[in-house]
Amino acid sequence: MTRLELGSRTDEGPGVYEFRTCDGLHAADGFREAELLALERVWENSPGKLLVVQASYGVLGTVLAAGAETVTMTESSARAAETCRENLRKNGVDATVRTVARESELDHAFDTAVYAPKPYTALDVGKQRIADAVGRLAPGGTLYVAARERTGLNRYRDCLSAVGTRPETVATADDVEVVRATRPSTFDPPTYVERGTATVRVREGDAAEVEATGAVELQERDLHLVSEPGLFAAGRLDDGTRLLMETVDVADGERVLDLCCGCGPLGAYAALTAECSVTLTDDDARATACARETLAKNGVDAGVITADGVDGVRDRSFDLVLSNPPTHAGTGVLSDLFDGVAAVLAPDGRFAFVHHCELDLSAHLRAFETVERVATGPEHVVRIVRNAAKRR
Repeated sequence: MTRLELGSRTDEGPGVYEFRTCDGLHAADGFREAELLALERVWENSPGKLLVVQASYGVLGTVLAAGAETVTMTESSARAAETCRENLRKNGVDATVRTVARESELDHAFDTAVYAPKPYTALDVGKQRIADAVGRLAPGGTLYVAARERTGLNRYRDCLSAVGTRPETVATADDVEVVRATRPSTFDPPTYVERGTATVRVREGDAAEVEATGAVELQERDLHLVSEPGLFAAGRLDDGTRLLMETVDVADGERVLDLCCGCGPLGAYAALTAECSVTLTDDDARATACARETLAKNGVDAGVITADGVDGVRDRSFDLVLSNPPTHAGTGVLSDLFDGVAAVLAPDGRFAFVHHCELDLSAHLRAFETVERVATGPEHVVRIVRNAAKRR
């Protein structure tokens, strides 16, 4: 956890704004130059009803609320959205935070919108957010986009021109620019990000047991995956998830959690291969939107929750937790994930997860009694652990 401070320029609100950040959020160690430059430019004008697109941990919305009529912040990350809410409470600021897959889900118009795309945002995803933000503006409303050339500024400017908003640069600092655009009187938002369906063949059954005994022949089935650009393994089944899927046997009657579900391959597979109850959860609203469509494509019934780790299921207990965890997200995220599993795993339950062979995740497994390596692929390993505290 990191705490940041930003001085106030107004008598309204706190004298110093305090922000908490954490692993899993972009620029968790300091303020982003793009956001600070956008803050200065938007502050000079009366934003009226303000929309902050992909607000991260809430700097823009928290500070600009002092001069805005209303503030709505969006985030596709449940973890980021909850951090925004905490920072609003900490600074005594009234604003709305929405966890959404796309800004087009919002149901009212704004006078001003501001967007500082995160550097790792896929260009088509960033362009879609720009188009959706313009679509949520009232005619004549203003959109500010703050970015660097190396993170897509020229492409975003081209996008604004293509939708008829006549962008102009209104602020620069080093290699950061703020571009301002005005919503035309008529606007038909284009589509830059489209969901697609990939059909993959997967083996059904316990592959490890079959290979060891040669007793039975594995069957294969089609699995339909709905995904979109910018999501993990979009349009395919990644090797790690396939190894986990084809290694762990799901039993009838089990309560199964697909943790960090992405577009939902593990949860859909579990529901197809056993008479079990399945819940899927992911931090990313774009992922859970696709997961719901994946379940529908495969004709299975399961619940899908957008939440940080196990936050959405802490009142439940599971016999089997399946996960291909986001090992790139930082130790704080992984610690929360694994500790969360220990809290929701039934006394005789199993936590089966996959990771790259070269990674050492032992520091996150201290809450578990047993750790078993059950399968190894060319680049991945599958492990099954059990909960120590609940087995005593």
